[in-house]
Amino acid sequence: MTNKLLIRTETTQQNTARQQRAPRILVLGIIGLFAILGLGLLAVPIMIGANAFFAANAGCSGQQTGTAGQPPASAKAKGIPSNYLFWYKKVGQQYGVPWTILAGIGTVESDNGQTTLPGVHSGQNGFGAAGPMQIGIEGASGNTWGGAPIHPASQVVAGVATDEDGDGIANVYDPADAIAGAAKYLLEFNVQTNPSAAIFAYNHLQSYVQSVLMYAGQYAGGNFSVVSAQLPAANTAAGCVQTAGGVPAIQAPSQTVAAVISFAEQQLGKPYLWGGTGPDAFDCSGLVMMAYRSAGISIARTSQDQWATETRVPASQVQPGDLVFFAGSDGTPTSPGHVGLVIGGGKMIEAYATGFPIRVASYANRGAIGFTEPWAGAAGTTRGTPSPASPTTPGAPTGGIPTPGAAITPSSRASH
Repeated sequence: MTNKLLIRTETTQQNTARQQRAPRILVLGIIGLFAILGLGLLAVPIMIGANAFFAANAGCSGQQTGTAGQPPASAKAKGIPSNYLFWYKKVGQQYGVPWTILAGIGTVESDNGQTTLPGVHSGQNGFGAAGPMQIGIEGASGNTWGGAPIHPASQVVAGVATDEDGDGIANVYDPADAIAGAAKYLLEFNVQTNPSAAIFAYNHLQSYVQSVLMYAGQYAGGNFSVVSAQLPAANTAAGCVQTAGGVPAIQAPSQTVAAVISFAEQQLGKPYLWGGTGPDAFDCSGLVMMAYRSAGISIARTSQDQWATETRVPASQVQPGDLVFFAGSDGTPTSPGHVGLVIGGGKMIEAYATGFPIRVASYANRGAIGFTEPWAGAAGTTRGTPSPASPTTPGAPTGGIPTPGAAITPSSRASH
């Protein structure tokens, strides 16, 4: 009897203990499941919307060379495997994407190919992503790569598949091909003008964006803050960028304006700094103020005051040397928060935002609210009749940034 009672008591205690542990195990299991899903999302780009059709060996019609405009590597970049660092830099220059962003993505996704997680070197992870840049090949990630994970480069696909190293195969597991594929995807989501949004499109997590930009900032050396590159306009049809982002030949209306633009050219590549007026960094209004000061013309310090105090110019009469204004993140159409220096051909020199160096960019389709003429009345300046802006002839060599002032000569247009 005693034994039976003892056994029953022990059994009851064991059952009670199990019942108490069961909810705990269930809760821990749920927490573990969400943790795994969270890690999976962090390591898998949800790449949706890449719809360019091209063969992987089509290449870019205007590939860049050299390292001009790309941020230098910091000491921390030495921790990236040498083959990955080579391809980050090469692809970044080739496609006009800051190599630091590519390196940041590669670090977060696969520790630059050093992780042994599923899908990095073969197969796919649980969401259908593959390769060191974790590009979707099927499943929840969709087939963003396009075609089979490994296919002939001559095959035309709807995706970002690329034969970057020229071996005749588009291979999502090959670092060179994968990095170039990621660059194409980022271009489709306007990484040149909004890197955070493009990274968010790559993986829909704010924490992911923050992690990528953190690594990008650590890998960038010199005075570059987060990411930087002189970014030309994207050619989304080809998934590439053209080299038309350089300084066009400029016909300045006077020597005064030529001097203004020459000063601005000399600042290209320097970092943006809110409140900066040089000599090492500038904000948008600080750049144009100092450019005009170099030519002996004083203008207001802020874009709001510049817009309020200068002579307005209709869009049809814009010439090099004029200022173009935008509402900006800190302004409105009546009190604009951003300004650029017009140099002709629909282009301007601007100090855009934190993380971007001073650069040449198009002001078309940017929501410009108007133009002003700070050089009105300056000695030796007259306003001529501008000729229509003409973009760079397709296929014509654009070259790099000319020697300051070399391509800037007074125009021969008649004044009125």
